[in-house]
Amino acid sequence: MNTLVDLKEKKIARMVVKVYGSAFASPKRVLLCLVEKGIEFETVPVDILKGEHKDPEYLKLQPFGAVPVIQDGDYTLYESRAIIRYYAEKYKSQGTDLLGKTIEERGVVKQWLEVEAQNFHPSIYNLVLHVLFSDKMGFPADAKVIEESEKNLGKVLDIYEERLSKSKYLAGDFFSLADLSHIPFTNYLGVMGKMYLIEERKNVSAWWNDISCRPSWKKVLEL
Repeated sequence: MNTLVDLKEKKIARMVVKVYGSAFASPKRVLLCLVEKGIEFETVPVDILKGEHKDPEYLKLQPFGAVPVIQDGDYTLYESRAIIRYYAEKYKSQGTDLLGKTIEERGVVKQWLEVEAQNFHPSIYNLVLHVLFSDKMGFPADAKVIEESEKNLGKVLDIYEERLSKSKYLAGDFFSLADLSHIPFTNYLGVMGKMYLIEERKNVSAWWNDISCRPSWKKVLEL
């Protein structure tokens, strides 16, 4: 028998979330979370390469002119990691539990989510920007930035290799936001011909093969 709370949660789950800028990696982080949680969504294209993120109407939603933004009814939120934490919390009992069951597990998930944002992301972002998007965005690729970013990313992945020798996933033996948050940008390593950064590290490679084969990521790639 459904309680009033159950009925309310089901009603909320049926609301369609709008995700802006879905063609790019950071919005795909949000889409992954929504698929894992079984939340309906629709995508709204925002072409950064054409400058649509600087459109006055878009800036009303995201004043810094970045993607993604979500609209959930009359609620608007930006910054992809804030968005995935919001939905993981809001729908904790629905779909995949991405936060951990205990306060200690949740602490470790948050720790590795911060590691992704502060240590992993800056280097891989610079690689992607200079290798894949410099021509499209109208600036010359900087070979020194590429070299230094790859070197720094390798150092980060060495730490991951040690961590993943002790647990299947970054926060423990369960898939979480900490792992999910890495998927869209790490996928670009294959596009850049730099997947050796993953493959030459046995534990990192096993981890990547696992998380990149999740049905949720396959679904996001099909969108």
